[in-house]
Amino acid sequence: MSKENDFSRLELNLGNCRFNYRYFRSRLKPSTKLLVLVKANAYGHGSVEFASMMQAEGADYLAVALPVEGVELRRNGISLPIIVLTAGTDFFEEIIQNRLEPGIPNLYTLKALCEELERRGVNGFPIHIKLDTGMHRLGFMSDEIPELLSFLEAHRGLVKVVSLYSHLAAAEDPAEDDYTRYQLDMFARNAATISAALPQKPMWHILNSAGIERWSGHQYDMVRLGIGIYGISALPGVRLKPVASLKVKVLQVKHLKPGDGTIGYGRWGKIGPEGTTIATIPVGYADGLDRHLGRGRASFNIGGHRVPTIGNICMDMCMLDVTGLDVKAGDTVTIFGEDPRVEELAEILGTIPYELLTSVPRRIERLITR
Repeated sequence: MSKENDFSRLELNLGNCRFNYRYFRSRLKPSTKLLVLVKANAYGHGSVEFASMMQAEGADYLAVALPVEGVELRRNGISLPIIVLTAGTDFFEEIIQNRLEPGIPNLYTLKALCEELERRGVNGFPIHIKLDTGMHRLGFMSDEIPELLSFLEAHRGLVKVVSLYSHLAAAEDPAEDDYTRYQLDMFARNAATISAALPQKPMWHILNSAGIERWSGHQYDMVRLGIGIYGISALPGVRLKPVASLKVKVLQVKHLKPGDGTIGYGRWGKIGPEGTTIATIPVGYADGLDRHLGRGRASFNIGGHRVPTIGNICMDMCMLDVTGLDVKAGDTVTIFGEDPRVEELAEILGTIPYELLTSVPRRIERLITR
């Protein structure tokens, strides 16, 4: 870890990662391939660091959202196949040069890719066809499949359809199981129609993390493991292990007396009638620590004690009420990890763990621990 970042780090626990990976692997047939999502800086965990862990653990595929994310992985020695889920049409040169495999959601993208492949004299380029079964973001609708097949037949040999995939909208929610069944049925029908028209059967994949846990009977050839590998389960009672722990060190401790004024911006931090001891830590809303966790709404861990925020969270710092505790500069504070877990902070904010994890910026150094 660099000296300048010694006070803030996101620790990635390799043992916890392996525990989660093996839990999901145990729910799959030995023949089912496992794709791990490392988009959005690996859900905030650090894309290169996490992709390296997954490559060593035995993942079959990785997926990113944008071409630039895949290029970064290639430049850092990641050799696994990488799907670019949102390939667009402006970065085909980088995709081709870096052996990335684009997701194709419509004929516009497919035609543009084929034009670039013809210009470069490239044949048999791997692609993945996205089907819209009810999420209604990207993907081919059922009535667009005949035109897709006609185009593929006309350009036979130019591209190779490696997989057909879709995305479940609410696999984690039992109240939406009828809709999930509808999506699964539509995917099976449309994937079968396309597969029958291709020279080689492509892989099928539709299950996300929640789908692996709740709908493993539809695992097909491959599944996509996202938030689950990072420690979040869709099943009540299943306690996966958090891979990331955001830890910082106390910068300064102040013992404030009544009459010393207030604490932080807007004067929201009030000193108690017997005085208040505060610890200032080097993490703020620029580090993904949402301002709505301030003013005592959240508490963090110092030496096994939960201590609440006090006053408003600043851009690069926040203050904690450590009154009555023996806290000193240099002590470690856990913002989230084993205690508190990121799910707790997400519940306070009325959001999902994804948002908190992906909000940790790159200026927080990632450190793999064992």
